[in-house]
Parts: sequence; C-alpha cells; structure tokens
Amino acid sequence: MKINGNQITPGMVIEHQGGLWAAVKANAVKPGKGGAFNQVELKNLIDGRKLNERFRADETVERVRLEQKDFQFLYAEGDDLVFMDTTTYEQITLATDFVGERSAFLQDGMTVTVEMHEERPIGIKLPDQVILEIVEADPVVKGQTAASSYKPAKLENGLRVMVPPFIASGERIVVDTNEVTYLRRAD
Repeated sequence: MKINGNQITPGMVIEHQGGLWAAVKANAVKPGKGGAFNQVELKNLIDGRKLNERFRADETVERVRLEQKDFQFLYAEGDDLVFMDTTTYEQITLATDFVGERSAFLQDGMTVTVEMHEERPIGIKLPDQVILEIVEADPVVKGQTAASSYKPAKLENGLRVMVPPFIASGERIVVDTNEVTYLRRAD
C-alpha cells in the first residue's frame, strides 16, 4: 500500500532502499523557506542499522503490513529457542540473539507474538508483565527510609532487579519485561 511521506508515523514498517525499515521517530518540519517535510528516524528490521531520512509530502513510500502470529515457547536448545505456531502446530527455531536479552523472561508454555513478513520472522513481542520468584534478596538495612530506598534482588531467571525493602527471598513479584523493573507483589 502506497502512502505519502508526510503520513509516516512511529511504529510503521516501510520498504525503503530495498529493505524493511521501522519508523522509530517522525517529526513534521515546516521550514520558513521551501516545502514541508517529515524527518524520520528508521531502523532496519533485518540488521538493526539506523538511518535518518527526509520524506517530502509528494514522495510516496510502500507501507508493509506485517503478519502477527501467536506462538508458544516450548524450550531452549543450546543457542536456539523453539516455538510452536498455536494454530498450525508447526515449530520454528529462532536464535537467542534474535529475541535478545529479554529471552531470560521466556517461560515454558508462554504465548508470544511473532511478526512475520513473507513467512520470515522479523520481530517478537513478549507479554508486558511476567510473574517471577525472588531467589536472593539483600536484608533490610535499619534506618533506611522506605520511600526512596530499593535493594537489589536476584530473580529465578538470573536477572537482577531493584525491589522495595519489604520484599524478601521466596516471594513472587510482577516484573515489567520491557523495562526490567519491579511492578508489584504477585497475588
């Protein structure tokens, strides 16, 4: 689908210079002299390169629609992660590097959304929040104020997060997978 250059907004995926690019930031600029343009920061979906590009309103670009499919995480095998399509039961293998450091949040049976372009995985979305158990937490230091003091704690998946002083080892907490931060105690 063709769109004008001034219609590009963050989150859109476009075809540009023979590759797939995601718009990270878009800023409409109307200079005193000359025509208006859209200053767009693009990120290549294949190799991660970044690019700043100007698109005039009269330029057209091809907008790409990514297919989103639900997959279930099955298991990790060496440096690979195995997922199963929840509708066709086909399995795909993705490199741990493809998922990135957030792969530590993957749990058996977890449903993730994989963005596909022409049957090729482009991106992956994990749930925004997961419940994890704290395996190690520093003891509370007397005299610290509860409002501003957080202490380090180690989660069952090996990651460290800062938690309030009242959280102890063995407790289950809700963690934000995007920011890797403590949100609240799990019910």
